[in-house]
Amino acid sequence: MISTGDLRKGVVIESDGQLFQILDYQHLKIGRGSAQVRMKLRNIRSGATVDKTVQAGEKWPRVQLEHRGVQYLYEESGNYFFMDQQNFEQIALTRAQLGDAVNYLKDNMLLEVEMNGDEPIGVELPITAELAIVDTEPAFRGDTASGGTKPATLETGLVVSIPLFVNSGEIIRVDTRTGTYIERVS
Repeated sequence: MISTGDLRKGVVIESDGQLFQILDYQHLKIGRGSAQVRMKLRNIRSGATVDKTVQAGEKWPRVQLEHRGVQYLYEESGNYFFMDQQNFEQIALTRAQLGDAVNYLKDNMLLEVEMNGDEPIGVELPITAELAIVDTEPAFRGDTASGGTKPATLETGLVVSIPLFVNSGEIIRVDTRTGTYIERVS
């Protein structure tokens, strides 16, 4: 069982016969009443996002997930295909099942798929991803003294804020949990 005190982003819980992944949560203590927890949940099967508020201390069954090593192959008409590294079977996931993970998928990338029995429900990304910058504005002499940032479009279509000294064609490391720039790789 998992209680409101044990909530973490990415944890999968079962509620009302459905599987939900926790996208965000916030503990609220309002005046005289008991504490509440406001959660933003994603339905694993449909991909729908719902907001739910519960009393602090409520408990749900924790869903035990099996992790399998896979390699990302390709995307075709909204389905993303992965190859199981042990038995070489292909596993297909929809964009709704992957959520924001599609912003970090590169050809031949190694990651883990989360399975609930024989049903794939999502992927677990590495903490960081190295992505090439496709488009960004050039920095001009004197701009870097301010320590500002500029938007950059990466090879997967993700847009992140980067320091002014980083240019198009360079590879940067991005935190997959927050979608933020970490450092320049090359």
